[in-house]
Amino acid sequence: MPTLFSPLLVLTRFRTDAERAPLLPMVSEYYAQRGSTPGTLLIAEATLVAPQAGGHNRFPGIWSAAQIAAWKKITEAVHARGSYIYLHIWGLGRTADLGAPSGGGYQYTPPTPRALTIGEIKENVRLFAKAASNAVHLAGFDGVEIHSANGVLLDRFLQDVTNERTDEYGGGPANRARLGLEILGAVAKEIGADRMGIRISPWGKYQGMGMADPKPTYTYFVSQMKERWPNMAYLHVTEPRVDSGAELGPDGVDGKERDDESIPAEEENDFLRRIWSPRPFITAGGYTRELAIKAAERGDIVAVGRHFLANPDLPLRWKDDLPSNAYDRSTFNVMGDGTGKGYTDYPFLDGTTPAPWPITTLTSPGKVAEAPSDPPC
Repeated sequence: MPTLFSPLLVLTRFRTDAERAPLLPMVSEYYAQRGSTPGTLLIAEATLVAPQAGGHNRFPGIWSAAQIAAWKKITEAVHARGSYIYLHIWGLGRTADLGAPSGGGYQYTPPTPRALTIGEIKENVRLFAKAASNAVHLAGFDGVEIHSANGVLLDRFLQDVTNERTDEYGGGPANRARLGLEILGAVAKEIGADRMGIRISPWGKYQGMGMADPKPTYTYFVSQMKERWPNMAYLHVTEPRVDSGAELGPDGVDGKERDDESIPAEEENDFLRRIWSPRPFITAGGYTRELAIKAAERGDIVAVGRHFLANPDLPLRWKDDLPSNAYDRSTFNVMGDGTGKGYTDYPFLDGTTPAPWPITTLTSPGKVAEAPSDPPC
């Protein structure tokens, strides 16, 4: 069997308190379980860079002392198991519109969407850089992944179907890529390019996205990243067969995944592989064990989400082709009841559900392993 290293995209799980800090000890146990195979790279769930960057009140954040302290407990738990963890940071843009006020009792009229001012754009650059610094220098993450996919803020600047600006941030590929490149540059100054990755979805249709021909724009964007930051940690790309975030189909099948044979020939990410090679290229989107092996054979790193949620020891199961737990999608994006149902109760291969050792010992003095100085990217 070829070497298959399966990092984890954890997906947004909503297990936070009212201040957007991860709930402890449940969330630290969740990540520690999935880092139980030494050498695993975890990409933690999408985390807001600032209060004004997002909508749902249970998305985690990385700006307050309480949030940073909670995340530090989590990174310590993962490092104690010999694994690595990056934080996925984002701003939502127009997708953050308030759907209903939290208090109720009165009619709510949503604001009319408007373009960001130049000052607000510059503030977003600063907020991403600060979030990256908080994550790496204070919370102990090995690096950060910047979210520029699935119709969130940076994706909407990059794609011509949503970017209608006529200033230096709109128009051709160079202008539409400007914000993303400015944020990457600011983050690199704070934490180093070798601790910085990015997630993109050139073919995604989610949230009104979908350029007629994304190749010129993404060719420019990725080529600029390669030129400006030669030691950037990785490029993380969604495969065209999946429409990220799509609703369940009538048969209960997840999303709108397509067989590779049904995808038009022009919808492919090989043009990005050619640009980025030989650097680390992470591919995501509907991977089974069989598809993951094929991807690994061509040199890709494979990101797995749903199957890893239900199988804390998934690398071992896939390595030896052992049966996997079935996931329960109804527990994916809910706030949870504090019991860990659908979160920390999926069994390991040996039938146990707790972490391999008591989570309460992981952050005790003398029990925490040193954070790896050179994460494998």
